[in-house]
Amino acid sequence: MRRLWQRGAERRRRSRFAHSLRHLHGARTPDIARDQVLAIVLVRNGSYYIDRFLAYYRALGIKHFAFIDNGSTDDTIARLCAEKDVIIDQSSLPLAEYEDLLRQFPAQTYGQDRWCLYIDMDEIFDFEGRTRIGLKGLISYLEEQGATAMTAQMLEMFPKAPLNAVADYSYATALDEFSYFDISSLRRYDYHSAEIPFAALLRNNEVSNNDIQFMFGGVRGKVFGENCCLTKHPLVFNGAGVTPAPHPHLSMGVRCADISGVIKHYKFAGNTAARDAASLSAGVLAHGEDAARAAVLSEDPDVTLFSLDARRWNRVELLIRAGFLVGSDQYKDYLTKAQV
Repeated sequence: MRRLWQRGAERRRRSRFAHSLRHLHGARTPDIARDQVLAIVLVRNGSYYIDRFLAYYRALGIKHFAFIDNGSTDDTIARLCAEKDVIIDQSSLPLAEYEDLLRQFPAQTYGQDRWCLYIDMDEIFDFEGRTRIGLKGLISYLEEQGATAMTAQMLEMFPKAPLNAVADYSYATALDEFSYFDISSLRRYDYHSAEIPFAALLRNNEVSNNDIQFMFGGVRGKVFGENCCLTKHPLVFNGAGVTPAPHPHLSMGVRCADISGVIKHYKFAGNTAARDAASLSAGVLAHGEDAARAAVLSEDPDVTLFSLDARRWNRVELLIRAGFLVGSDQYKDYLTKAQV
């Protein structure tokens, strides 16, 4: 009986979501070539990031962006509607209850049998050899491997100064000045560890390198007590048997490559305290750790993420040497051949 009730509740949830959707801009049937990657972006009030976000990912090789807007009240929609390579759909239903459907919709609507890059507007995806082979070269390697996903670890970027001292930085300035990270406080689990809270969702995934782990905590756990997951599947081929983004950090039915990338995360760019307070007031936060962070920021206006454990960003390869990311001999050979 309970199972029947749950199925009915899920049907109603999906029906509400379908009825809430509005197509705001862009082609309903975009012509995405087989070797191109669709960037999928969940956004709410993302105007602060738009210019540098689009510039970085266009330079990376992205030619199609599918934004799913969750009720922006700034000029995000107007600005994105001026971009020819952008699709925008919108649903204003609560993120806490509908995040999986929000993230899945662009992949299932525009990204069938295509590579999809799940990325948020405060995230910069990077990988070993990026400047040599670009995103197209990375995809070629993944396909040679028979992989349908790539794992990445989130690296929180922060300045040397207290966060309130940089609250008025533009995103362009933050990308330059937030040059430090701290990987001294990580909790690591084998990819298929039963201790991972969402281990059931990973059960049917495969990993071709057992050194790839799920990580939690990091500097946000150290400073704010957040139990945040740092590991994601940002790059996924949405083919047969794959369920894209049932959880913000993962997809199901995938085979992960033998290497991992990094997502440089600029969560603290902009006026973080004001942004979190506004989100809490509106009731749109989906994760309890966001409330924990907001509480610390409101109590200590001079909080900083910088400490003696901080390291200055240099390049991806050093994160592999530090054991934060995973490389492979096969990928090194691939990069060497790409240089010839």
